Amino acid sequence: MSEFFDQIPAHIQEHVRELTKSAALGDDEEYLELISEAWLEKKRIFEEQIESNQMEEIESFEQGDDRSVLALTYSGSLINIGPKVEGDRQLEYTSVGLRADVPDAVTEPSTDLAGDITLDQPVNFSHGRVKSTSAIFKIAVLAEEMEPEEQLVKMGEVTQILVDEFVDANKTIIFDD
Repeated sequence: MSEFFDQIPAHIQEHVRELTKSAALGDDEEYLELISEAWLEKKRIFEEQIESNQMEEIESFEQGDDRSVLALTYSGSLINIGPKVEGDRQLEYTSVGLRADVPDAVTEPSTDLAGDITLDQPVNFSHGRVKSTSAIFKIAVLAEEMEPEEQLVKMGEVTQILVDEFVDANKTIIFDD
């Protein structure tokens, strides 16, 4: 019986199993457990940062909403989408994972959502280098109303904390050959 893998929501378990394979780790249950442990730690960290930064967790985010939004994918990647300013948004995508099939990080100064952001669905973008993401596990917005510049700063700070802590969580996955 798996101590960590079994704690992952059932609808995400197959994605975590595929993540283990895409990281070229094969089907080894030990690696699956290590990745599951790191995934659960990232979930805990995300939830903790949302709470400590007075953010609101939501189930969907409408394309026309001008606010910033932060999302966590099934893979444990972070998506920081800036506020809509003059029709465009800034995007920071950070993989902070083990996937070999996506870039580690992408900053896109000009993009926009191609539709609403909904749990369990990918985020799609209308233009820019990032066209879509893996399915979304968590969505959060700032609870306090802020000017666009303030939103960019606050979300950038939260994202940096998350990236740093996610990197630390990944360090628990040490593969000595």
